[in-house]
Amino acid sequence: MVNESPDARPRRRLRPTRRGKIVLVVGALLVVSAAVLIPLSLTGSDEPPKKQETPQSTLMIPEGRRVSQVYEAVDEALGLKPGSTLKAASTVDLKLPAQAEGNPEGYLFPATYPIDDATEPAGLLRYMADTARKHFAADHVTAGSQRNNVSVYDTVTIASIVQAEADTPADMGKVARVVYNRLLKDMPLQMDSTINYALKRSTLDTTTADTQLDSPYNSYRIKGLPPTPIGNPGEEALRAAVRPTPGPWLYFVTVGPGDTRFTDSYDEQQRNVEEFNRSRGSATTG
Repeated sequence: MVNESPDARPRRRLRPTRRGKIVLVVGALLVVSAAVLIPLSLTGSDEPPKKQETPQSTLMIPEGRRVSQVYEAVDEALGLKPGSTLKAASTVDLKLPAQAEGNPEGYLFPATYPIDDATEPAGLLRYMADTARKHFAADHVTAGSQRNNVSVYDTVTIASIVQAEADTPADMGKVARVVYNRLLKDMPLQMDSTINYALKRSTLDTTTADTQLDSPYNSYRIKGLPPTPIGNPGEEALRAAVRPTPGPWLYFVTVGPGDTRFTDSYDEQQRNVEEFNRSRGSATTG
């Protein structure tokens, strides 16, 4: 959501984010997912993967999940004590870009992963990071990053914002364009999703006090991109960040389901916001 003047009262987000609840599905039936990957050895060893039988089960990591949520999902899927995967992450070299400074946020690619009794957190995290690097090293990603005058890491960061902010896949390209347009105009991004990330929450409400948060992820106060991605984006969001929809937009608001309005006019944005508030009021009292 982009809004220039948050109200002093608790303010409903102008656009719902993707569900914050972790979606974890463990079971062989998940092989129907389009994101299923070829089974590899997921033990902590660096030895070449050995040929395996069909994995006993699978772990699905949905698009947009934060690193902390991925760690929790791995712990649950492998039947480990909470915090085990977090601890393992500090011991494994995920071959992250220098810009990440060791933070794997954005580089645990969302997909369906095979797991079995021999799977260890370090091996699974390495598999996720390897998958991310392969996607991010694709020619269209590197070429798009150069065309947009940003690094590949910045492209992943923009994709993570798009993943969190877009109401529908069809809106992703326009949300990405809003991000680029604001960066070019040296305007703060003013995305509630970055504040939610700083506060380790997922909510539809952002207050004026929230926008005063002292954090490098507060995109209301600090111009430019946040220091890291704010989640692990999927292929559609990455594609939108690489090739954003052409347009002059600087603002957007989801007035109703499937009705996200983009504009470059602040006055028009405020009219859209008022319509959103009216529709919310009618829904509440109706």
